[in-house]
Amino acid sequence: MIVERMIGASSTLRDDVESFADSLVKEGSVDAVYNPLAYAWKPHHAYLELASGGGAKTLLLGMNPGPHGMGQMGIPFAATSVVRDLLKITDLEVEQPRNPHPKRPVSGLDWPKEEVSGTRLWGLLADEYGNAESIFKSVFLLNHCPLMLFSGERATNITPDKISGPTTKALLERCDEHLREVVEIMQIERVIGVGRYSEKRALDALSGSDISVTTCWHPSPASPLANRNGGADWRANVRAVLPNIHD
Repeated sequence: MIVERMIGASSTLRDDVESFADSLVKEGSVDAVYNPLAYAWKPHHAYLELASGGGAKTLLLGMNPGPHGMGQMGIPFAATSVVRDLLKITDLEVEQPRNPHPKRPVSGLDWPKEEVSGTRLWGLLADEYGNAESIFKSVFLLNHCPLMLFSGERATNITPDKISGPTTKALLERCDEHLREVVEIMQIERVIGVGRYSEKRALDALSGSDISVTTCWHPSPASPLANRNGGADWRANVRAVLPNIHD
């Protein structure tokens, strides 16, 4: 029942954000928007089947898709090797975005460039819990916003915190609504924002509830904190907030 409800909630979000994507481009906030819930629905559906019914009560919340991860494969913090070897999600069709940008091709599960944030985060989870089944008994991964945003002729990847206006506000409120829905469906007790932005979105969306919200450092290679001491400090920071395997 949980898995079916999660698939339903995600498919509704998938359809709802399409109009926001068009409006963001029309009003000039961004130059291109990809919705991987639409064109990478098959691997996303497989992820929900695998991950959402495992019994996790802790949610790791990311910001939005990256161009080498969820933007290719429809799975939060995805990386090619992680999806293939850890999640065992293979041989599923990924279609094309509605309005593809020539600088941002999509090739799906065979994308040749690894998403470093994904390999770091999923690698730590595998070290901590073991295989995918064991991971999803403890944690579930979700991005707050499912849209990938690009600016300029070179299609520079930008994050939701870098844009503003009424459409952005309405989009993020819809994403808050989805977060609350996921928390309710899965009976989540604790949300860990991966980075301060995600923590703030969770605090705002879940204000007035009894859900515990905390944060950990983002694994992005662009973050000095994630790279300090060869990544050892980042790993310690994340481990400090992850649920124990017997929780």
